[in-house]
Amino acid sequence: MSTQLSLLTSDFEQLWPLAGAESWDTPGLVAGSTSQLVSRVLLTVDVTKEIVDEARDGGFDLILAHHPLILKGVTSLDEATSKGALLASAIRSNIAIYAAHTNADIVENGVSDTLARAFGLVDLVPLVAGESGSVGHGRLGRLPSSIKLGDFARAISRILPSTASGIRVSGEYDSEISKVALCGGAGDSFIPVAMSSNADVYVTSDLRHHPVQEARETGLNQKPLAFIDVSHWASEWLWLDVAAQQLASRHPSIQFVVSQIRTDPWDFVVTQ
Repeated sequence: MSTQLSLLTSDFEQLWPLAGAESWDTPGLVAGSTSQLVSRVLLTVDVTKEIVDEARDGGFDLILAHHPLILKGVTSLDEATSKGALLASAIRSNIAIYAAHTNADIVENGVSDTLARAFGLVDLVPLVAGESGSVGHGRLGRLPSSIKLGDFARAISRILPSTASGIRVSGEYDSEISKVALCGGAGDSFIPVAMSSNADVYVTSDLRHHPVQEARETGLNQKPLAFIDVSHWASEWLWLDVAAQQLASRHPSIQFVVSQIRTDPWDFVVTQ
């Protein structure tokens, strides 16, 4: 069984309204026609050559990605470039590409909400409030019982898919935590909000040296905010299963498959 892509994009818009995307973001249909038929959908965080190859070899009609393939201005689709080659390969194989990015970050059962529930947090509210109580960037919640920071980091490592970069922690291993702020994907822009939220720890990705150092220094005269830095890809990958389940319930005749290919760009680390 198959259905027109337009019917799927209508549901995408209901689950992840495009109006909720940040002004710099480019979610939506990247390649393909809303009139084409879809019977198999491959879900992924990133669109890479391996993903397009998997979609082609597996007979998928649509790639539903979290990260837009075209986020910044593109002046050429020359197949000598990576994006040109990817798009050409997808188009020749009649594979459509759709992205749900920041508009999927903020909603209930979205990226950050999925991450918070996977970590066992309760009493969830957005870290950065949106227009309604359940919509907004990041999540703030509490653990059912307090736990040592190091033990919480180890628990996270068991929940997230493993990556070469692993998990980095800034804070005392034995410090007790119960209130947790988090943001799936790159979230260092929300560090000031996390600090003012009275959270014990902030979990996010792509944390940089100076913002974390300054935040730790700022908190020296009070209880400092701990930080846990996880893989960008891993923090968003968990959401794919939730999205697949939501879509399968609406379109039981269509196959929704989460790619098991790790598109995290790091392959190994070297330590002394």
